[in-house]
Order: sequence, then structure tokens, then C-alpha cells
Amino acid sequence: MDHSNCFRFLLLLLISSSLIFFSATASIVSSDASDNDLLIRQVVSDHDDLTLNAEHHFTSFVKKFGKKYADQDEHAFRFSVFKSNLRRAKRHQTLDPSAVHGVTQFSDLTPTEFRKTVLGLRPLKFPSDAHKAPILPTNDLPADFDWRDHGAVTAVKNQGSCGSCWSFSTTGALEGANFLATGKLVSLSEQQLVDCDHECDPAEAGACDSGCNGGLMNSAFEYTLKAGGLQREEDYPYTGTDRGPCKFDKSKIAASLANFSVVSLDEDQIAANLVKNGPLAVGINAVFMQTYVGGVSCPYICSKRLDHGVLLVGYGSGAYSPIRLKEKPFWIIKNSWGPSWGENGYYKICRGRDICGVDSMVSTVAAVHVNH
Repeated sequence: MDHSNCFRFLLLLLISSSLIFFSATASIVSSDASDNDLLIRQVVSDHDDLTLNAEHHFTSFVKKFGKKYADQDEHAFRFSVFKSNLRRAKRHQTLDPSAVHGVTQFSDLTPTEFRKTVLGLRPLKFPSDAHKAPILPTNDLPADFDWRDHGAVTAVKNQGSCGSCWSFSTTGALEGANFLATGKLVSLSEQQLVDCDHECDPAEAGACDSGCNGGLMNSAFEYTLKAGGLQREEDYPYTGTDRGPCKFDKSKIAASLANFSVVSLDEDQIAANLVKNGPLAVGINAVFMQTYVGGVSCPYICSKRLDHGVLLVGYGSGAYSPIRLKEKPFWIIKNSWGPSWGENGYYKICRGRDICGVDSMVSTVAAVHVNH
């Protein structure tokens, strides 16, 4: 074969390989599109202005999430908010290219409504006398770790339209600690905390846990110590409101707290405490979470003002980001907005730079099981 024929052969081989690759890619995308709801997987790219087809997307959104509006005026208002959030998702995509941003169940809420209805972490700092967790060795930490693989994490829950995220972060940490202490995974009651926990921060006048109006995980741990423990979810089920009386029954305590402590802001210490002591209660800034669909969130700019309580359950060594052309290590966060949000209810946020304040408020707990 002469050189020109050889070159022609290689060129044809390259073209045919490319066609096979793109055909396979198209097939995968097509398969994914049929397996997943197109609405939820919608990426807001710089080249596709969804607002041009906003009415179609809004109709799909209303149907998907069973939205009901009182009248035509409210419908029109929610549509205008939805369009605004499409533009916001597009901005978030630009600022956070390693994640996917688009339509979520919160796309008809204004930023203020979003903060009031589904966040709820009081913007407080740890008291200066908070018990600090001991420094742990970090030289033998696994590259990847996930407490879901070890049976220490209950199913994703949903706080509904109640600013009670702090209570879900609290129960999640105690559920994991109780599993480590007893070998049994028991879903614990957030509603007990919402109804009965009015613990206050002694350093901040009026800074008390107050149901759907917000709270703080460390105050909730303090309450749990004083109360003797938490009941099972099934014995004290979640209602999503804070207008009922406290119905705590001490004879039905399912898990109790031995102690809790604040973890150092060092990321290796956070990882070491996670691996040794179970899932950790953490605070985070949730501004990018309203439009988050999936991937590793690593925004270029994010406030460290903490407004949401979540549960740190694991970490990964990296997720490929084509924008930044390198592996990104990440934390795995369990949220309390139901399994239809994010990655089956979970949020991945990159490690290494205290993104969105995720390293700023971290607590670890130890449990003692109480038998009655």
C-alpha cells in the first residue's frame, strides 16, 4: 500500500470511528432521555435560551410536580417567577459549570420564598465554649467513603414547606451514630424536635430553635441530651407544621445522645471524623441548590453565610469536569427535599476550598441506645 493510499485508509478509518462514536453517544442520550424525565434533566446552556420556550416548560413543570394555583392571577405570577428562575439557572450554570442547573420543584418560588419555606438554619455561629472534637489521624483515610454503603443512612426525607432542615440534619447524625452503637438503623422523629425543642443559644438573645421558623443543630443536640433521646419516626410522624403541641413520650425513646462536638475546619479532620464517627451534621449556603439538578457543584463564587442544615454522609476522590479538565474531589450531602430533587435527594459539592461554607459548621455525635 503506497503512502497516499495508506493516508486515505487512515482517514476513512478515523471518519468511520467518529461516526460510530457519535452514533453510540446519540443512542445513549436517547436512552437516557427515555429513562429519565426530560424536564428534570434539562441543562440550561449558554446556547439554549429556555425562556424562548418557557410556556411549554412551565406546563411540564406544573404537571410533573402537581402544582395547584388558586386562580389565573397566581398562575400568571408563578409563570413570571418560573421564567426568572430559568434565567437564574442559566447564570448558575455559568458560575457552576461542573454541575447541572435547570428546572427543579422550586422553580416557581422567589429566592425569598425559597429561603423561608425550605431552608431554616439560623445564621448563628457555634458558642465559644462548644466542645471540640479531638484531632484524629488522617494518614490512612480511604480515597472514597460513603456511609450509605455501610447501612448507616435512612431513606431521603422531605421537610415540605417548613423551615425545619435543622431537625433533619440532627436526626440524620443521630441515626448514623445510633447505627454505629447498636448495629440497627432506626428512622428518628424530626417532628419531636419541631414540636418540643425550644432550646436557646445562651450567647444570642432570642436565638432559639423554633420549628418551621428555623433552628440550629447543636441546640437540637442539647435538647436531645436533656430530653433523654428521640422517638422513632413511626411513633412520632412528621406533619410539616409546628402548630401542634409537644407529644413526646419518654417511654418510647429509640435512641439517645451520649455527647456531641464541633469538628475542626480542616477538611482532613472532617473526613476522619466522618469515617470514624458516622454521618456529620453540617451547615451550608443553599443559594445554588434551588436550581441544582446533578453533578459536582463547585461555584466560582458562593457566600459562606450558612442558611441550610444538611447531612454529610461521604466523599469521593473525583468527578470528571470537562470545563476544568481535571478530577474534582467532592462531599456527598444528604438533603431533606425528597428523592425527586438533585441526585435522588443528594447533593455533591466539591472539597478543598470551603465552598458555600460547607466546612464552617460541622458537628459529630455519639449515641447510646436506650432499651425500654
